[in-house]
Amino acid sequence: MRHGQGMSVEARGPDVAFPGYADHGMSRAALLFEAERQSFFLWAPVCLGAGIAAYFALPMEPALIVAFAPLALAVILRLTVRSGTLAATLMMALVLIGAGFGIAKLRVEAVRAPVLTKALHSVEVSGTVTMVEAKLPRGQRLTIANPKIANLAAADTPAVVRIRTMSSKTRAAPGDKIRIKANLSPPAKPALPGGFDYARTAWFESVGGVGYAFAAPTIEGHLDPNSIVQWYRRSIENIRQAIAARIRAALPGETGEIALALITGERGGISAETNNAFKNSGLFHILSISGLHMVIAAGAVFFSIRLILAAIPRVALTMPIKKIAAALGIISAVAYLAISGGQFATVRSALMIFIIFGAMLIDRPALALRNVALAAILILLAYPESLLDAGFQMSFAAVTALIASHEFLSSLFNREQKPHPVMRVVVFFGEIIASTLIASVAVAPFAAYNFHQSQQYAVLANMIAIPICNLIVMPAALVAMVLMPFGLEWLGLKLMGWGIEGMTWCANEVGALPGAVGHIPAIPELAFVLMLTGGIWFLLWQTRIRLLGVALVGAGLLVAPWMPRPDVLVGQKGLLVAVRDDSGKLDAMPGKGTKYDLDRWLEYDGDSRTARDAKTGEGFTCDAVGCIAHVKGATVAVARHPAAVTDDCLNADVLVLDTPKPGNCAVPRTVVDVFDRWRNGAYALYVDRGNDSPEPKIRLETVAAHRGERPWSETPERKQVVLPKPRILQAPPPPAGAPAAEPARTAEAEPETRTSADVDPGEGAELEAEDLTEPDAESGR
Repeated sequence: MRHGQGMSVEARGPDVAFPGYADHGMSRAALLFEAERQSFFLWAPVCLGAGIAAYFALPMEPALIVAFAPLALAVILRLTVRSGTLAATLMMALVLIGAGFGIAKLRVEAVRAPVLTKALHSVEVSGTVTMVEAKLPRGQRLTIANPKIANLAAADTPAVVRIRTMSSKTRAAPGDKIRIKANLSPPAKPALPGGFDYARTAWFESVGGVGYAFAAPTIEGHLDPNSIVQWYRRSIENIRQAIAARIRAALPGETGEIALALITGERGGISAETNNAFKNSGLFHILSISGLHMVIAAGAVFFSIRLILAAIPRVALTMPIKKIAAALGIISAVAYLAISGGQFATVRSALMIFIIFGAMLIDRPALALRNVALAAILILLAYPESLLDAGFQMSFAAVTALIASHEFLSSLFNREQKPHPVMRVVVFFGEIIASTLIASVAVAPFAAYNFHQSQQYAVLANMIAIPICNLIVMPAALVAMVLMPFGLEWLGLKLMGWGIEGMTWCANEVGALPGAVGHIPAIPELAFVLMLTGGIWFLLWQTRIRLLGVALVGAGLLVAPWMPRPDVLVGQKGLLVAVRDDSGKLDAMPGKGTKYDLDRWLEYDGDSRTARDAKTGEGFTCDAVGCIAHVKGATVAVARHPAAVTDDCLNADVLVLDTPKPGNCAVPRTVVDVFDRWRNGAYALYVDRGNDSPEPKIRLETVAAHRGERPWSETPERKQVVLPKPRILQAPPPPAGAPAAEPARTAEAEPETRTSADVDPGEGAELEAEDLTEPDAESGR
């Protein structure tokens, strides 16, 4: 044994721990961190992510040179300290934080493309289709690259637009050059301050406009590929379309659509009811191609090839069959990635598979936290915006927790002895239960923060569905793909269909159980950060200092319930206004085209009611010209007609207007007019009546304030339009003995003085049927 091997850090002394600190006496904290030296690499993606998070948290966009200033400063500091010291380790962490900050800025500039600044109604759009997604109950969603939009300058034209067609006659395919008349609008802003920002997601996909069309597109030709990349994309899309046709022929109905989702990643044909059943039961991860499917598919190839080669003695004894199987596993993962459409979640899963099999090729452990850290680093370097993606967060949280638990349990139990066949079955289901519990705990903070929900019976559902998926569905899918070139894919697809029906039955039954879904109100960012930091601290360190993470998680849980709830919410278009009633629930004014925003408000509030149930209007007193509500002693007025403005300006504490604010409306403490909503988006108002003042104090939060001045949140400058001051019509004094005159009304401004198409304060076209606009707005989730 070499000198010093097996001795503790304390026994060896500080001279070998951190050179340069021995002369000054190393603190006990430094000694503890020295014992964790092997874990330092695991913190690299954490530091990188901290820098990316700091960039996205800025209230305004930094210049490129400013974005790289932290990195330059950190490098200088690192060069001033001796390598191998604690200070050098801390400086390297600062370098990674600075690198994350700068990389995020570079990514924002790399994808910069024009974004529509206003809604365009019935405009002609032409371009090349790059992606086609089937949508229920009819039509498709078309992704169109390099579009040309009538009456829009090329410099203002987005690089990519997405259009939902409502015609069942749509037959567009990738590579088609089409022309279509559509209504377009900018990507949707958050429905409330602090809500999900689809416009930011669209920015990184270079999508500058979304919309809809009722007529089918006119196909004018097909793009001739003039590069290898275009040829590859066209060929892959043609293969995907051919696979989809074969699957639908063998498995008609929704069973075939689920099979299509598992093989090609196309989920548009799955009904909302089925999606909700899988969500409520905790099985939604099965419908999205993720690490589970990639591991099963590539793992099946790996074990099949290895089994076949092991059955040939000459090959088994003379060739590295494990490495051969790993190489073929990588190839199968690449093929699966290609036919699945290359969605980001699939790319993330494929990268993890590449690293696992790559570790086998170089004789390194396949399941190790270092491999997870390496995958996270590569993804954050290429797609720094993925840090904000709920899928990325939950995926790495679950994988990190599972592998950390695997490493810990492997050190406790001896797996060298082969268990009894009965015990193998027990261990199989025990591992499913344990992995589900571990993953559920790991992703719980992310589910609460992003989706405000928890699935109470996820363990039960996964214990039934995961064996079906692992042993029947995905192996059958692999068999179907192997047999497809011979026209025999129906053999595998029939078996796959039976498995899918079993999983769907499980999702419907478990999702319908009483209390299957827990609704969680929004939690403060501080609580989320504390729980996230505590979880990472606990999983990555190996010594007793990891227990500090438990304390941080506990602190986060204590802070979580202290999120203030808005007393009044005002939607961006002004059609939706909700107040909090005496029971603590939101009550909204009835109105068309408000379902999507109200659903988001209820989710944020942890309210299980539907938008229809919440739009009772019981908290408002309404007449023909507007509505009034009372919240904590404050009067909230919603003026729907100029005739109501005069009284509301005199009596309301909060006034919501569909018109510009009159110049003589000075009484209300808070006025939200049409231009306020255009500029600031949705409003959240907090009413506080203190004991020291009889007057209510009103605090405002807006979407614009939460988003800051970033490239995806830029508000176009409004044209200067002179708006006449509304006049109060004064009737002449009535003659003596005449009946009293009616109350004075506010004269309605002339039509041309109100907002028009070129100064439209509202954003986005509103479909008459609410459910037609929601899929596009929600797709970024």
